[in-house]
Amino acid sequence: MIGTSMRLRLTRVGLRTLFGLPRTLKRLLAGRETRLEGQLLDLDLQLMNRLGQLLSSRGDEKLGEAALSAQRRQADDAAELAAEGAFDDVVTRDLRIPGADGVLDARLYVPPGLDRPSGLLVYFHGGGFVLGSIRSSDPLCRLLAAQAGVRLLSVDYRLAPEYPYPAALDDALAAYRYALDQAESLGADPDLVAVGGDSAGANLALVVAHEQGSQPPQRPAFVVALYPVTDAERDGGSRVVFGAGFGLTADYLRELERMYLPRGVPPEDTRGAIARAQDLSGMPPVYLSTAGFDPLRDEGEELAERMRAAGVPVVSRRFAGMVHGYASLTAISAAAHDATFDAASALRAGLALVGSHRARLRDGRVRAAAGGSDAL
Repeated sequence: MIGTSMRLRLTRVGLRTLFGLPRTLKRLLAGRETRLEGQLLDLDLQLMNRLGQLLSSRGDEKLGEAALSAQRRQADDAAELAAEGAFDDVVTRDLRIPGADGVLDARLYVPPGLDRPSGLLVYFHGGGFVLGSIRSSDPLCRLLAAQAGVRLLSVDYRLAPEYPYPAALDDALAAYRYALDQAESLGADPDLVAVGGDSAGANLALVVAHEQGSQPPQRPAFVVALYPVTDAERDGGSRVVFGAGFGLTADYLRELERMYLPRGVPPEDTRGAIARAQDLSGMPPVYLSTAGFDPLRDEGEELAERMRAAGVPVVSRRFAGMVHGYASLTAISAAAHDATFDAASALRAGLALVGSHRARLRDGRVRAAAGGSDAL
């Protein structure tokens, strides 16, 4: 029998061969161009969707106990299939860190040559609060750490339905506070601790930033939010237009949300749907990306507009040809690769600006203190 590792390697070779075909052949395999709302679906992602539809079974989107265990394994394996393999020189160290109720698995990433204290991105994986792990997010974390030139701490928060809301959020808050307290021991600059994530993890990053107050040092230095879920139980708009045929479906999304929020969003606690927060002012600078063919597109873009209106520095990007989860598909789509590198570049630039600003503030305080001493 072929072992799991060998099977993954063979599948990876097959995928590389398929997506390395000439564009004309890929178009024949993918079918006619897909255009919606003036957007053209990326050819490689259209081919991936076509392949997924051919291989999927009718029961793939059900999340019973047995199916859930299998889907969690599949999510980890899929990450390895889509890994670029270009960032294997990033050094990793597995850790056990305090969560809200016990310890959590975590993984620290350090790019080569990063000897000095650097920025630190506390990263929360995607997966609808139900799937995902530090293993499934490993290729993306390597890319972000290497391209942004930062250390990265990936956190394995508790998952629903075993641990429904607010377990994941409580763990995310605990992990961020641990990283802030232990920044120096992790090799990071305490002034440059950021939060980030994709999909459900982006939701956690945004809520952590919102919860942590409006002033340093408690507030994160920066937020990276890739195609976030922001308004659970929502309907209409992009959840209808792109709710089927583009990977993540509206039905599957609703099922994930029911597992995370079995009683819905508590009316007295809008942290389960940050788009409903009354006041978004005081948040740190945010990079928020959306995918054109994503059911979550509208709520992400509406949150970006609300934050901007509240005075939050926001860079909002829509990658029109992308689908949900594009940051895990960089090995098969050049456009997904470029979109993900855009996030890494924004993190690098954002932390550089924050670091420069805080250094000027420190210098100003030192000069003021020195002047005061002279006056005395």
